[in-house]
Amino acid sequence: MALGARLVLEETDKRATNLARQSRVHQNRLMHTSAVRNSRIAPSAPAASAVAALFVYEHDRDMPRISIPRSEIHLVARFGPSARNGLDVHALGGRLKVQRKLIRSGQRVVMLRLHLGAPEAMLGASASALAGRIVALPDLWGDAAARRLCDRLADAHDTVDAAAILESAIIERLTFADGRSAHARLALDVADRLATARVNAVAADLGVSERHLRRVFRDIVGVSPKAFAKLTRFHRALRAAREDSHARWAKIAAVAGYYDQAHLIAEFHAIAGVTPRALLRELGAAPSVG
Repeated sequence: MALGARLVLEETDKRATNLARQSRVHQNRLMHTSAVRNSRIAPSAPAASAVAALFVYEHDRDMPRISIPRSEIHLVARFGPSARNGLDVHALGGRLKVQRKLIRSGQRVVMLRLHLGAPEAMLGASASALAGRIVALPDLWGDAAARRLCDRLADAHDTVDAAAILESAIIERLTFADGRSAHARLALDVADRLATARVNAVAADLGVSERHLRRVFRDIVGVSPKAFAKLTRFHRALRAAREDSHARWAKIAAVAGYYDQAHLIAEFHAIAGVTPRALLRELGAAPSVG
């Protein structure tokens, strides 16, 4: 075979190989994209006073997920084989530790995060009663109200439509809830101040006893002021580490409000069960929920 013809054939083979490789890469990207879809939806204006965020998760294959703990209460609707009768709704109380779970293929989740201090009349229970618990909606709203919501969710066209239905149910509940009480306003004021001050200093600044502050805070927020401050530091540190992978942990500890790097590592162990670097590796392989 002439040299020129052989070179043409070799170049053709290279092109075919490259095209096949590009096709496989494109198919892998499509498979990864279709395997899990995460969306965050901004709450509507009528719901914004009670709803902090709406999330949609769709899984087309089994996938590990990491649930990062938060003080806020979540309302969760699940569709698919993992849910009872293919559809269930429950409230998720404030949590203090990272949870690791395997989400099964075919599951669709709509998660609605409420603001701190959500009225008890809207929830059907106090935040302190829900803390650390998963409670089925009928146990909170009653069978009739829960059934009406589930019937509406069953007719949803997709998860985005289901999110709107869940949000509208919260708006309806808001009509039965009074404005924030004096205790709720106190607890939310304390939550803002705990980012930079200790509990005893906050109590003195607000002119209330530390015992009264702790009792009111736990009742309204669901966790103690100390636990809330601990979670706040954890979230600040985790966010800083994910935003700048080259940042030194000593600097992150100082910015997030820890005494030092050892304090940061100890609290990460208490919340996540692993070191900060190990948790970041986990989050790189298994996306977080919420």
